[in-house]
Amino acid sequence: MFNGFGTLLNVVGIAAGSAVGVLFGNRIPEKTRSLITDALGLVTLVAAADALKVVWDKAYAGALPKGWTLLTMILALVLGALLGTALKIEDRLESFGKGIRDRFSRPGRGNFIEGFMAASLLFAIGPLAILGSISDGMGNGQQQLILKSILDAITSIAFAATFGWGVLASIIPVGIYQGLWTLAGWGMGNVMNSFQVGAMTAVGGILLIAISLRILNIKVIAIGNLLPAIFIAPLIASAAHHFI
Repeated sequence: MFNGFGTLLNVVGIAAGSAVGVLFGNRIPEKTRSLITDALGLVTLVAAADALKVVWDKAYAGALPKGWTLLTMILALVLGALLGTALKIEDRLESFGKGIRDRFSRPGRGNFIEGFMAASLLFAIGPLAILGSISDGMGNGQQQLILKSILDAITSIAFAATFGWGVLASIIPVGIYQGLWTLAGWGMGNVMNSFQVGAMTAVGGILLIAISLRILNIKVIAIGNLLPAIFIAPLIASAAHHFI
C-alpha cells in the first residue's frame, strides 16, 4: 500500500458512514437523535480523556521541566487564541460551512454548520490523526489509521443522522489535515520528538473537551480560533526542553 492510503481510507469511511446516516436518519425519532447526540458528546469527553492522559505519561513529563506539562498547554492555548482570533479562523470556517450548506443542504436535516465543525474537529484532532498520519508518511504502516477509519465510520453514521450533510463535508478538512501530516511524516522522518507529539495531543484533548461542551449545548466555544494552539504546542515544548 502507498503512503497516504490510511488517510484515503479514513475519508472513504467517513463519507460512507455519513451517507448511511443521512439516508436512514429520517427513520430515527427526534428524541432518539437528540439522545444519540448527547451520547456522542459524552463519548467525545472520553476521547478527550484518552488524549489528555499523555500529560501524566512519565516519558513526556520527564522531557519537560517540572510544571511545564501544564504551562505548555496554557501558553499554547493563549497564544493560539490570540492568533486564531486575529486570523478570524472561526468566522472563516463558518463562512466555508455556510457556502457548502447553501449548495447541498436540505431543509430540516439538522444543523449543517454544527455538524461540519464538530465532525471536522472530532475526526481531525487526536492521537490517531497525528500519530497515524505521521506513521503512514514514514512508511511504518497504516494500522493506526485503519483503526481510526473504522471508528470514524461508525461515529459518522450517528453524527450524520442528527446533523445531516455537514458531517460528509468534514472529509475536506480531515483529508487536508491528515494529508499534511502524512507529507510531514514523509519529509521529516524521525525529526519530531515524542514529547512534541505529546504536547500536540494534550492540546488536542483540551479542544475535544470544548467540542463535547458544544455538542451537549453546555457552552459554545470558538474552537476554530483555538486551532493554532495545536501547532504552537510542540514549539513551546521544544523551547522548554532545550532552554529551561
